[in-house]
Amino acid sequence: MYAVIKTGGKQYRVQAGDLLVVEKLDGEPGAAVAFGEVLMLGEGEAVTVGAPTVDGAVVSGTLIETRKGEKVKIFKKIRRQGYRRTRGHRQTESVVRVTSVAGAGKEIKWDGVIDLTPKVILNARARGLGDAAVPFTIPVAAAPVAEAAPKKKAAPKKAAATPEDGEA
Repeated sequence: MYAVIKTGGKQYRVQAGDLLVVEKLDGEPGAAVAFGEVLMLGEGEAVTVGAPTVDGAVVSGTLIETRKGEKVKIFKKIRRQGYRRTRGHRQTESVVRVTSVAGAGKEIKWDGVIDLTPKVILNARARGLGDAAVPFTIPVAAAPVAEAAPKKKAAPKKAAATPEDGEA
């Protein structure tokens, strides 16, 4: 069974167990999310189209993380005028694991385990860094390390007196 839902001004075709990246949703990781705007339900040849939404249909999920998406570069230029501007933008997005699709008297649930590991850590593990992507915090009570004073340079040696200089 699948459903077409609307969230963040976009439409997504989802089924139980899908990992979905949508516009930012409120909530902490692990929070339950319900999408009430179900535009269509389908199971094989049987399709139920809403007008505009299917009554009583709900798609449920679990919020895995909220993160920033890929960087979009904005570049402006006016030729022969020396005008160039470069800016960047990273849109916030939420990752949701769809756990159930319910409607038209049926409900399909996903029986897998939800892993709340963020993408940053998964990418670090894929590169062989383990959990090195987890930010390291410095303990506040750590005593400052005393550094050794810099050594002074030795004064240049005076040339030995020679008989030509009049000293003996």
